[in-house]
Amino acid sequence: MKYQRKISQDLECGITLAMRVFCNKWKPCIIDAIYKGFQRPSEIHRFIPEAKPRVLDIQLSELLKLGVLERESGIGFPLYSVYNLTELGKSIVPIVTQLDEWGNSHKHKLKDVLAEAV
Repeated sequence: MKYQRKISQDLECGITLAMRVFCNKWKPCIIDAIYKGFQRPSEIHRFIPEAKPRVLDIQLSELLKLGVLERESGIGFPLYSVYNLTELGKSIVPIVTQLDEWGNSHKHKLKDVLAEAV
């Protein structure tokens, strides 16, 4: 049985659509990692050590389904996968970069407050 939301989401709203891509904790970090050249799952896991590998694998699958990423499988032994940004994924990079810059520029103001909130 497929899950049905109790409150429907307005998929005509650009902010809602963008949040569906960014709403997860690690998706922007995954996009950033792949943009910086960390393309294999093990490299992405090392780039984001705070995240559990299973969680990253689930989010990689979601980004594939959304069309943000594409996966190439290597031939030979051992088998391997490489993730790349699609054109849609590349269009997200400036947003992720701005989020990173904003976070770094306001880190001193927000770090203590956010640490207390947890």
